[in-house]
Parts: sequence; structure tokens; C-alpha cells
Amino acid sequence: MSTAGKQLKLGLFIQSAGHHAAAWRHPEAATGQSHNVRYYQQLARTAERGTFDLIFLADDLAVPLPFKSALTDRYGKLEPLTLLANLAAVTEHIGLAATLSTTFNEPYHAARKFASLDHISGGRAAWNVVTSALHDEARNFGQQEIPEHDLRYDRADEFVQVAAGLWDSWEEDAVLADKESGRYFDAEKVHVLNHQGTFFSVRGPLNVARPIQGRPVIIQAGSSGTGQQFAAKHAEIVFTVQNDLAQAKQFYKQVKQLAQTHGRSADDIKILPGLFPIIGHTPEEAEARFQQLQGLVDRGIGTALLGGVFDNIDLSGYADDEPFPELQDAHGTRSRFQLVMDTARREGLTVREVYLRFASARGHLTVIGTPEQIADRMEQWLNEEAADGFNIMPPFMPGGLDEFVDKVIPLLRQRGLFRTEYEGRTLRENLGLPRPASRYAQAAGEGEA
Repeated sequence: MSTAGKQLKLGLFIQSAGHHAAAWRHPEAATGQSHNVRYYQQLARTAERGTFDLIFLADDLAVPLPFKSALTDRYGKLEPLTLLANLAAVTEHIGLAATLSTTFNEPYHAARKFASLDHISGGRAAWNVVTSALHDEARNFGQQEIPEHDLRYDRADEFVQVAAGLWDSWEEDAVLADKESGRYFDAEKVHVLNHQGTFFSVRGPLNVARPIQGRPVIIQAGSSGTGQQFAAKHAEIVFTVQNDLAQAKQFYKQVKQLAQTHGRSADDIKILPGLFPIIGHTPEEAEARFQQLQGLVDRGIGTALLGGVFDNIDLSGYADDEPFPELQDAHGTRSRFQLVMDTARREGLTVREVYLRFASARGHLTVIGTPEQIADRMEQWLNEEAADGFNIMPPFMPGGLDEFVDKVIPLLRQRGLFRTEYEGRTLRENLGLPRPASRYAQAAGEGEA
């Protein structure tokens, strides 16, 4: 295959024991490490040894109590920005991506936290912008129900615009620290935002200097129509659930075209589907390893995973061997709901087949095979413009990550598909993304490269 010089961008999506729903039961998994910062340091160093672009931490703001009998390590974890600030101190190059909800936070808080992480890390911060989706989250913030889907995205749109304005509020050379003149900063280069909008009233300026990257890298993970529009306007990385090559190519083309309608370059938005790799020396060994994990999934875990994502839809009344039921649109993650329903209909899956499919990769691309077969699939998706790279989701940790770094990464490098060393110091430099110009520098005719 020829990829015309294109190289993959890779993220590591961290779940402490691994991404398979039953990973914590696997004999090689590091169970009980979700609050152990030294364990996360080990994972971050391994990913940096593999020259990954970034590590990615998901987050949510509730424990799904209706399914508490099936709770695992994924529901008890450290707050991501706090953890990433620690990981910044033990890494040098790898990007640090944290999830933060625009539904249950304020723009000033978010802008300050991510600007701080960017300075702490030397320019490696990224923000995974989410809108929250579950009623359980709303009930932790004085509400009984989550706001309607499109309303959440309207709030998110304004939220990100406010944060960007706050990051711009200090110009690059605002700090003088001139002992002779007695001027610590140039007041003309510190700007009041004075935002008055539908959801927010924010005066500014931010009380942190402009981030090293200008603005942290923006990640978005929704694939609904509204989510795609939001990504096209704001996102620089799109983390998406795609498991069919033709559909992935269509999604890739559509999001890139939408970005161009907002005056952006198609190259300034990177599409990274999730990839769940099961690695074996032979295809048969890989399949056996997959079946070992599948055998650890019980009905309670499987149906709880579906119910949690679909915001507490109860599947207890359906037998394992029944066809998966026709469910109404959920209040949860809309794109994920549609993916599961479309897959169940298309393949005629039973309830058990659906929850086993979802327990393994939660709808993401699953590749079971040798390192060569996994590299082949990654190369194909890059070459056919279905992806710019992948967010790697090891089935169990740390061994699944070690195998990918030691067995798949060398093949990608041999094929010229992945770097052998980092290109720059900041996440933007390594991703090949431009550094955003401050609106105030632009107004003065001083745009940045």
C-alpha cells in the first residue's frame, strides 16, 4: 500500500485495567490500580516510549446507581486534570488530554485549568470537550434531567468560544517584568473579554497568561449530526466510533468538508477512530485470547454497560437468546445509541451478542490478529482516508499496551507510517497543527505562524 507520505497520529485511551468490560478479571490485568498514580506514570512512560501523540483520559460525573452491582474500575477513577498535572512532571513530549464537561462547568474554570496544564506541561495540554449525557450526572448538580441534546451543544458552542476569548486575553508579550521602569506588565496588552451571551456572562481577563500553545488542542468525541457540526467548527481531533470502512470513509469526508465550510483547512482536523487490538503470534492465538476475555463477561456486566450508555434502559426483561429489541431513542449518547441499534438490525443480533460486542470494544473498531494484520488494517484505513490515526484502546493493561508498543509500533515505523522520534516540543507541533493567532494580535496585524 502507498500512503503518499502520510503518517498516523496515535492516542492512548487509558482505562486502568483495560478497555474490555471484563479486563479487570483477566489474569494479566493490573486490577485495583485506578487510584495509583505510579501505575499511570508507568503507562504514560510506555506510551511516550512508543512516541504516541497523546494520552487520553475519559471522565464522567456520576456513578450509575441502577447498575451498581456491575460497577468496575471504570467508575472509580481520579479526576483527569489533577492526574495529568502529575504525569506532566514525569514525561517530556506526550500530549495530555483530559475530558471536561461543558454542561456542568463554567468557562472561566475550564479556561484557567487548561491554561495551567499547558504551562505545567510545556505546551502539551488538550481538552476533550463533552456535553454530558446521563440523568445521573444531572442529579449531582441540582437537576433531575439532563438538558435536551441540541441545547447542550448550543451551550457547548458558546462555552468554547468564551474559553478561547479568555485564552487570548493576555497577549504574548504582555508581561514585561521590567525592574528599572517598575512596570510588571503592559496594561494595553491585557484585554477584558466582556462576553454577554445566551448562557454565560464573563468579564475576564483570565488570571493565567496565554497558553504556550496559544490554545490547548480541542478534542471532540460526538458523532451525531450536531456533534459533527460542533467538531467542524471547533475540534482539532475527532475521537469517533467507527467499525465499518465504508461508513468511516463517509464520516471522514463529511467532517473534513464541514470544517472547510467554516474556513478551516481539512488538514487542521484529525480523525482518530478508536481501535481495540487483540494481538497474537498467530490469528488463532489472537482469537483464543479474545474468546478468553469474552468468557469473563457475565450478563450483569454486559447489560449494565448498555443500560448505562443508554441512560438506564433496563434489559433485564429480555432473554439472552432473544433478538435485540427495538428501543426508542435514548437520552444518553445519541451517536452510540444509533450505532448499536443499526448494528443489531443489520446483523440480526441477539441480546447476548449485542452486549458481548459492546463489552469488548463498545462499538469501536476491533482487530483480532497478528501484529502484521493489525498494522495492515491501520495502513488501509489511513490510505483510504477513513482515518488520520487511531485512539488505541488496549483490551487489558499494562500488558496490552506493552504488546502494542513492542510489536505493532516497530512495524508501523518500518513502513514509514509512524514517527521514530517526536518532531517538536508541543502537542500542536507533533500533530502538525497550527498555533492559533490571538484575536488581538490579528486585529493589530500581528498574526502568528
